[in-house]
Amino acid sequence: MEVLLVGSVACITALITSAWLMTFAKWFPIKRVDAFVVDYKTLIRAHVDYALMALFGLGFYGAGVELPVVACWCIAIGGFTNPTIFTIAAFDTNFWDKTKWKVFSAVSFVITSIGFMWIAYTLFKYAMGKL
Repeated sequence: MEVLLVGSVACITALITSAWLMTFAKWFPIKRVDAFVVDYKTLIRAHVDYALMALFGLGFYGAGVELPVVACWCIAIGGFTNPTIFTIAAFDTNFWDKTKWKVFSAVSFVITSIGFMWIAYTLFKYAMGKL
């Protein structure tokens, strides 16, 4: 289950990195940075998604319920790769037209969905056993 903490730390690191990048892109105009961030709104989506995924990982870990290790890996991997999709898209205007990124997005979404639903099911079973 500790992989949830590692995944959360990765998301928090990406969260802070994206915050600094957005700060430089908006408030301290630097031509190289401004040219690098082609879709500021999509970078904001990534930023928010990293925060949410970090909180989910920490919340699942802190729930006090023994969770399946594979489900935790799915959350850690998918929780980082899903926001990363937005991060890459913020730098590439043709992101959504490229097959490799469509495949990456689909695989990431499937892994994340499996992890979330598996953990939700585990938490539900735990709660029902306590009623």
